[in-house]
This record gives sequence, structure tokens and C-alpha cells, in this order.
Amino acid sequence: MTESHGLLADLQRRERDGKPVTIGLVGTGEMGTDIVTQVSLMPGIRIGAIVELELAAAHKAIAIAGLATDIGRAVEGAANLQKVIAAGGIALVSDHRDVCACDAIDVLIDATGSPSFGARLAIDAFDHGKHLVVMNVETDVTIGPLLQRRAEQAGVVYTLGAGDEPSSTMELVRFAQSLGYPIVAAGKGKNNKFDRHAVPGDYEEEAARRHMNPRMLVEFVDGSKTMIEMAALANATGLVPDVPGMHGVDAGLSELPGLLCPREDGGLLSRRGVVDFSVGRGVAPGVFVIVETRHPRIRERLEDLHVGEGWYHLFYRPYHLTSLEVPLSAAEAVLYHKAAMQPLPQRYAEATALAKRDLQPGDTLDAIGGYDYYGTILSAADARQDRAVPLGLCEGARVIQPIKVDEYLTYANCEPDPDEPIVRLRHEQDALLDPVAH
Repeated sequence: MTESHGLLADLQRRERDGKPVTIGLVGTGEMGTDIVTQVSLMPGIRIGAIVELELAAAHKAIAIAGLATDIGRAVEGAANLQKVIAAGGIALVSDHRDVCACDAIDVLIDATGSPSFGARLAIDAFDHGKHLVVMNVETDVTIGPLLQRRAEQAGVVYTLGAGDEPSSTMELVRFAQSLGYPIVAAGKGKNNKFDRHAVPGDYEEEAARRHMNPRMLVEFVDGSKTMIEMAALANATGLVPDVPGMHGVDAGLSELPGLLCPREDGGLLSRRGVVDFSVGRGVAPGVFVIVETRHPRIRERLEDLHVGEGWYHLFYRPYHLTSLEVPLSAAEAVLYHKAAMQPLPQRYAEATALAKRDLQPGDTLDAIGGYDYYGTILSAADARQDRAVPLGLCEGARVIQPIKVDEYLTYANCEPDPDEPIVRLRHEQDALLDPVAH
């Protein structure tokens, strides 16, 4: 057999030594269940514990993965959790703090999608010296720079998971920048119908058919997820939305370079270096970057290689594997102290919210993908100027002034719950990044 190299070789060595990278998985919804299955196929890495309020969901994930039905054991306390892992089982717990405190766990994966819970999990993980891989982009776009700072202080890795659209796009950004090509635009294809005022009640049948939570499905349909993902990409690269909400062009691959380029060259953009998305056929589920190539020799070669014609060229990845790639990030965090994608210290974009319906004083806002608001994206400068409430702080916020449908949620018309840790952490982040305003 040919000798393996790189990550595979190191995981195989872990397997031989009986010291697999051990994951504490938080959440076994659609994405978490995928992770349990994917990890079961890989050498040198294992699920040691699952944090899940509904134990039936954890058992179902284990069954779907094809693992022995008795491998999952419900326990309480870090010491008991340690015993189950040492015996080769998967400890099932309801309290994430038990997993954070367990010495047998090397890295945590947040597969929840809850901004508020994600904040608590991250801080507890870092306090116990645990690496953290997040699929919970909602938390990252709210307090990512602060979490990155806390992780560095703790000497651990904080990273978004490989395979999601932001990190998949990031791979293309790094590729193009390493070749010296300026990024004009970077983004993704949106593969769901786009209805900003979608509500869960209208998508129950489709959600059941796709084995999804209706609210999570609506988070995709109403565009909130796209805005969150592109805000995360912006804050990891320094790219910005060209206009509030981005252009969201209806364009296929061949049309994108001619649209997502500067106005002086026939495109839509008022600047270079933006995040955006396309609803055109053939783009989703892929991600893309558009680069500027002014050197005639490079342009000649790219045209000869059928990359495209003109000054602007598209590099495209036709897939992203979401949860299936995430275990790679967990392994690389533990073995190499490497992150797939991290926010920069400065904010470049903000995921914010507009009302889906008329809201009245006294209303308490529901979760992202619900009935009350939908997400959008602003430049960080515009968000500060408009006093827009970050999308990740909206759940549980109290409306204090009437808000009409399609109006922004701002600190003047709604008040985030001051008792939520993520609200306090966001204020701490704001004071760090913009001390003059605070």
C-alpha cells in the first residue's frame, strides 16, 4: 500500500497509537447527524460525547451513522463522561459544561445555529482550554472578533468549519490572493427560492420532506443565512457589501464577471473588493471569486485556459460539503493548531435585520427564520451610523417603538435582552473595537 502523507498519515498514526482526536459534538440536528456519520468513516478521529437536550435525537444520529445502538450512554458529570469515552462509548449529556470540563475531549464542534447558546459554549470551551469549531456562523458574525481574542488568550483555536460556504469561498480568496490577483468580488450561489417575508408556517411540508426544522429552512429562504454567511466572509477578508443587502444578481457563471465588476467597466459595482451572491441558475451550490487581471500575459494565459475573456475572471468551486468537511477542521485544530477561517480584528460588515411584519411596543422578537424579522447585510460603517441591532442579538429583544414592515431594527426601536450573555459580550466587543464611541 502506498504510504500516506499529511493529515491522513497523522490521523492514521493516531489510530495506530490508540489516541484518536476526540470530539465533543454539540447538537444533532441535520448537520450534527452528518458529522456523526462522517467521523465514523475516518481514521484517527472519533465522537467522544454529544451534547443534546433531546436524547432521542442523539440516539437517532448514532443509528443513522450505523454505529452500535449501545455505544451511546447517557451520563452526567465530567468524571462519568470520561469513563464512557475511555470504554470506547459516546457519552450523551444535556449540559455542555460537562463536555468542556472533560479531559478526554480535544475539540468541540458547535452545530446548533443559536447565537445566544453559541456565545455561552464558546466562552466555556475557552475557559477549559478546548479548541472550538463552529458551524454556528450566527454567533461568529455577532461576536467573532471577541471570541478570536479570547481563544488566543486561552492558547486554543477558534475556527469556522471547513465546507460551509464562507470557508469554501475563503479557500478561493486565499488561492487568488496568493497568486497576486486582486479580488473584485467573492460570494456564493443561493440555492433556495428568495422570499424575504417567508414564515415557518408556510414551509412545514417542505421542511418535513427535507428532514429540516421549518424555522431553519426559512432562515435560508428569507435570505438571512446568505446575509450571515457573507458577513462572516467579509469580516474574515476585509471585503464589504457594495450596497445594503448586496446586489444578489440573477446571473449564471458566464455572466457574473461582467456584472460583479466596476461600473466604469460595465458592471454594477461602485467599488472593488465586495461580497455578493447570485440567484442565477448553475451557480449554487458553488462559491466563486472574481479577480482583476490587468497584465496582458496573464490575461492571455487565462483566456487560453478557457477561464474567460476580458480583464475580469471567475474562479469557481462547484460544491461545498457543509458538515462533511467539518471534521477536517476539528482534526487540524488539534494536530496543527490550524484554523480554516477566522474573523479579522476589525469589523467590515454587519448582519442586521428588518421587520417581516408591523411590530408594536411590547412585542418580544422570535428567532432568526421566524415570523418577526429577516436578515440583511450592511457595511460596518453603515450599521454603526444607523445604530442597527446586530442580527444575533434580535432573538428575545423587546420592541420599544413601532416598527413598520421592512424597516430596520435599531437600538432606537428595540432593546436586546440585557441578561443574555451574548448581549454583554457584544457590548464588550464594541468597546474594544470602537472605544471612542463607548
